[in-house]
Amino acid sequence: MTVHRKVTSLCVFCGANTGTRAVYRDGAAALGRALAANGTELVYGGGRAGMMGAVSDAAIRGGGKVTGVIPEFLVEKELAHPEATEMIVVPDMHTRKKIMFERSEAFCVLPGGVGTLEETFEVVTWRQLHRHNKPIVLLNIDGYWSHLVGLMDRIIEEGFMHKGNNALVTVVDRPEDVIGAIEAELAAPKPPVVFKV
Repeated sequence: MTVHRKVTSLCVFCGANTGTRAVYRDGAAALGRALAANGTELVYGGGRAGMMGAVSDAAIRGGGKVTGVIPEFLVEKELAHPEATEMIVVPDMHTRKKIMFERSEAFCVLPGGVGTLEETFEVVTWRQLHRHNKPIVLLNIDGYWSHLVGLMDRIIEEGFMHKGNNALVTVVDRPEDVIGAIEAELAAPKPPVVFKV
């Protein structure tokens, strides 16, 4: 019998822009509302703009706990969310990612740019190398991440990752499926993927 395991904190990687279509911002807001309703703390990059603002605003309005982690140079640009439950100001980007990792049980990737990709590939790489086994969910809003999923399949096909390494991430299409996917994996963790050279 599988025991239900509630996710208490979720790190969300996403862009400081909202993209060209409202569906992305709407999806971010839907996730923020779902986190608040579930009692799951949002851990994120601390910004008030773009997708970061959409997910955090919705979580705050829903009464959820929101923890931002932001480097000093972005605070100086007045980009920190003034209504976050907690705002952790750090000296640099590396420290930001370390604290976000430590404060979270799982990760969700919303549409974003190269910064979002960089954060995502780091936690995926750490999982591949058995440095953690926290769930990582790609929220593929309107197919935004489909090319990335295809690229990972191609990397495996071409022999640069081992077969089965596509299990490093779980892909869902709807914001309302994120928490369920994570909690299912927390209750029944995936076995580590092949790690060898």
